[in-house]
Amino acid sequence: MPTASISMPRLTGAPAFMVVVAAFLVTMIGTTLPTPLYGIYQQRIGFSLTTVTVIFAMYAFGVLAALVLFGRWSDALGRRPLLLAGLAISLGSDLVFLVADATWVLVVARVVSGLSAGIYVGTATAAVIEAAPERWRSRAPLVATVANLGGLGLGPVVAAALVQTLPWDVHLTFVVHAVAGLLVLALLTRVPETVDVAPGARPRLQRPTVPASARATFLGAGIAGFAGFAVSGLFTAVSPRFVAEAVSSPTPLASVSVVFAVFAASVAAQVLWHRLPTDAGVNLGCVLMTAGMLLFMLSLSKESLSLMLVAAAIAGAGQGISFSKGLAAVLARVRPHERAGTTSALFVVAYVAIAVPVVGSGIASDRWSLDATGIAFSAGSAALAALALITLVIDQRRAARG
Repeated sequence: MPTASISMPRLTGAPAFMVVVAAFLVTMIGTTLPTPLYGIYQQRIGFSLTTVTVIFAMYAFGVLAALVLFGRWSDALGRRPLLLAGLAISLGSDLVFLVADATWVLVVARVVSGLSAGIYVGTATAAVIEAAPERWRSRAPLVATVANLGGLGLGPVVAAALVQTLPWDVHLTFVVHAVAGLLVLALLTRVPETVDVAPGARPRLQRPTVPASARATFLGAGIAGFAGFAVSGLFTAVSPRFVAEAVSSPTPLASVSVVFAVFAASVAAQVLWHRLPTDAGVNLGCVLMTAGMLLFMLSLSKESLSLMLVAAAIAGAGQGISFSKGLAAVLARVRPHERAGTTSALFVVAYVAIAVPVVGSGIASDRWSLDATGIAFSAGSAALAALALITLVIDQRRAARG
């Protein structure tokens, strides 16, 4: 007796768009899930704050490797294969975290997590824009940004809520994320490809390049991006320790409140000010980032959580608007075929900023106090943001004259 084959229908239009957005969100949530768990791992395995920052920095190196190795693969192979691969790698990170019982296992888990994020940074952004229905087309870049940064901000909150309310502390978080990832992965298989893949096309390495026409603008945007990502990296890696200095025995949710404030403010600023002219936006972002980090210095000296939250929100808003508008300013000065390499170059600067200063702050905090290191780091970040503002204003005036 013949049997009828059952095939799942393809998703199109708004449903396909929402699945791609969900995949982006779930993948980025996975990258910051460990934030409230580092303290637990530290107690159980036994390592210093420097080791915490090194473990965190491995994520950035994974992102950098993925940007260089796989940055253009989706142009040749299609978006969907890379989306599926990136989410599968994210699930692999969950599995490694589930068996983590030594420092080197945590390092491997973070590198794998970074690879998944590095694939998604470019591929998922392009896929969200291409899959957007006509009525969402103009807002698709903003939706991609919200999925990206929103996921980074939600990760610590999801993990902290699970740790605070349910048993099986470090394991349940990754089980829940893996289940969500598997559901989205199944839906992704039903999403159509959004690019025409040429027969015989081969992937190639993504070489970061900055054309001469954009170098002056890139310098200012790069300095601002370096400062902003260094700030967000520090908050993600060690802000629970800052909170613990200000509040006696904080709950897991309270411990991640500062990092959530950073990413929530970053998303909100980009949503509220997305119509702001590019030059005005990047200048405003640098001003906010400078002010936020100066206020954060004060909050550390006073050990005030409320001031930390305000400072983190101001700095986060500055980081979000300065990076998004800075990238737009750079891309406005290059030709279409130069955009991929230029974008990759700016993200390389950004993720180097996450790794190197964060590790440096961890080493310094083992030698001096955590608050003293945080104050020095905040002062340096504020100075970098101010330098970026000066560089960008000079370039803007030069462009206006000529």
